[in-house]
Amino acid sequence: MSDSTKTSAVNAGLAALRERIDAIDTQILGMLNERARCAEEVAHTKLAEDPNAKFYRPEREAQILTRMQSLNEGPLRDEQITHLFREIIASCLALEESMRIAYLGPEGTFTQEATFKHFGQAVGTLPVDSIPQVFREVEAGRVRYGVVPIENSTEGVITHTLDMFVQSSLRICGEISLRIHQNLMCRHDNWQSVKKVYSHAQSLAQCRYWLDKNLPNVERIPVSSNAEAARLASLDDGVAAIGSRQAAPIYGLQIVQDSIEDNPNNTTRFLVIGDQAVSPSGNDRTSLLVSTRNRPGSLYHLLKPLAENGVDMTRIESRPSRTTNWEYLFFLDVSGHVQEPSISQALEALRNEAEVVRVLGSYPVAIM
Repeated sequence: MSDSTKTSAVNAGLAALRERIDAIDTQILGMLNERARCAEEVAHTKLAEDPNAKFYRPEREAQILTRMQSLNEGPLRDEQITHLFREIIASCLALEESMRIAYLGPEGTFTQEATFKHFGQAVGTLPVDSIPQVFREVEAGRVRYGVVPIENSTEGVITHTLDMFVQSSLRICGEISLRIHQNLMCRHDNWQSVKKVYSHAQSLAQCRYWLDKNLPNVERIPVSSNAEAARLASLDDGVAAIGSRQAAPIYGLQIVQDSIEDNPNNTTRFLVIGDQAVSPSGNDRTSLLVSTRNRPGSLYHLLKPLAENGVDMTRIESRPSRTTNWEYLFFLDVSGHVQEPSISQALEALRNEAEVVRVLGSYPVAIM
């Protein structure tokens, strides 16, 4: 077979595949619009029953994503399927309700990335300056939900977020787990010449060993956010910033070294806060705020009802009560939903042992 004949055969094969792709795309488009029409019908049905109906259903979304992952046979990875369906869900939700989400800003932070991961690109956003301000925007009704960081797998809990739950009546409606990739960025390629590196204190800590090895004599300066670090780096050739990939184009920077975090599994957990209770999804987490009496064995008595009812505690953090010296509040995460008998029974017993027991929220476990 001549080269020209082989080329013709290859071109014919490619043309046939492209025609098949075009036909599949046409089918996908039709099915997407059919799904959107169903979403609009859901909105009309809900509004006819309740003019103040809420359309964001974290448990329903988690069930859809879990089901799609279970049906996925590849070659697309589960995380790619999750990303695609999140955007489909978000676009359909935008037809039902125009939502606005507050997050710890400014633009280019990992919290913004987490917000878009959970709610999709179709959602409206409001970047604010602090974690307390996120809570205030939701409490005032200026936004429907807020997104705040709660803990990092390397550096631990974000205490500012825990402290806000003591004074706020907002609930946890969902959680987001985001793999954190830290990137070194500056205005030029010669990153070894910089004199200062700006970033959030957590990000500097997450890149400690890389900085020790590659920029040992460079001053490390913590700032309020990675986005603020990127803004400062955009003003000075002698400055580099560490932050998210999304921040680089916003502030006109080049990513000169990517994924410089010391732990490749570095992950941050974020919370979605709002004023709604969430129904069981089948794979849930419940967060509790507990204040125990100051007596011998108080922590033992606090944990005993959980153990006796077979409730799996996944995290416990203590914070000063700020009302009485040497008294503490405890934040607990347990596996399961508050409507499950084991948890409801444990809570009933716990209320007999503790001064205060408050359910901060039951919500679906984050899907990567």
